[in-house]
Amino acid sequence: MYLSFFNLTCKPFDLVPNPEFIFLSKTHKKAITYLDYGIRERAGFVLLTGEVGSGKTTIIRELINKHLERVVLAKVFNTNVNTSQLLSMINDDFELPVQGKDKIELLRDLNHFLVEQYGKGNQPLLIIDEAQNLPPETLEEIRMLSNLETSDSKLLQIILVGQPELRTLLAKPELRQLRQRISIQCNLHPLNRQETEEYIFHRLQVAGNRDALSFAARALDLIFIYSCGIPRLINVFCDFLLLAAFAEGVRDVNEELTRDIAGDLDFDNHYWAGELPATVDSTSIAPADALHPGSFWSENRIEELFTKLSKRLEIHEKETLSAAQAPLNELNQRLEQLENSFTIQLNRANAAVATLNSKIEEMPYNLPVTQESPDKNIVLKPGLIRRIFG
Repeated sequence: MYLSFFNLTCKPFDLVPNPEFIFLSKTHKKAITYLDYGIRERAGFVLLTGEVGSGKTTIIRELINKHLERVVLAKVFNTNVNTSQLLSMINDDFELPVQGKDKIELLRDLNHFLVEQYGKGNQPLLIIDEAQNLPPETLEEIRMLSNLETSDSKLLQIILVGQPELRTLLAKPELRQLRQRISIQCNLHPLNRQETEEYIFHRLQVAGNRDALSFAARALDLIFIYSCGIPRLINVFCDFLLLAAFAEGVRDVNEELTRDIAGDLDFDNHYWAGELPATVDSTSIAPADALHPGSFWSENRIEELFTKLSKRLEIHEKETLSAAQAPLNELNQRLEQLENSFTIQLNRANAAVATLNSKIEEMPYNLPVTQESPDKNIVLKPGLIRRIFG
């Protein structure tokens, strides 16, 4: 609709994950490097997490498009299934027959397939997206698949992809065996303010015209504030900005137009409902510049956030004091034991000295030398006695 007006060859802010538009922020570049390394080194389980719309699927598609050498790939994107259904989906994507087969037959077929691929020098890879929807018992079944291995390598490489809730799920005690098998893990963080600006112009450039729109600095600030750096929400915002600019016949995006779009989309209530995603660093957002009616950073919300922060600090302080108190108590006990031991030893020494002094007092000072010469006496002075019994 607006492509010719802005001299664009395609929609720059489409919501469909497209590897051609991939923008490698610092965190996205690290995630791709980790995933690539994990696959090439056959690292067993790999975990990729990120907020909704952070670019997980785009990264996975970028990974798939790399056509890694000798990798045989199966992808599962629907995880609202039970264990047997999941196995059927895995085998079906590996192009194995699944019709009318029970769980035992599916596992046997999968095992034979993996052994066969290993013999051919291939590397089977399973990617499970939206893994946070899997129940613990299904995740445990997936762990059992990783037991299929040779003496020097895994027969099946598994990449678990999901929202931050997946990490909470994996932290459960009953999943500790699976958690311990995750060799590589990475978490996608939202874009920062500078990356948000670079992301917008990167997509415009890929779509054919980097200068299709001219953004005021304050407009870019507001896009970042409202979207919290989530790529999908940046796309939503900027697509409507293009449409609004086209409707008004302008190419300049200012603060007023940006606020109007935010109001039309009801961004706060529709996308956040008053809460930031857990992965967003709220310290990187400037609330003082966004105190307007309907903003996420209203005075009541700021007060609520400060209350939550105070409670967290109080809990952290108590936990810190509790953690520090244990070694202090132990140190005090040891010092007390040393003091008691020293007191006992000191009392024993004082008793020995007192006994020795009493013996010295009972001894005569003048001792006869012989009967033959009684008048020849040796005079023993107290100092000499003390040196003898020293």
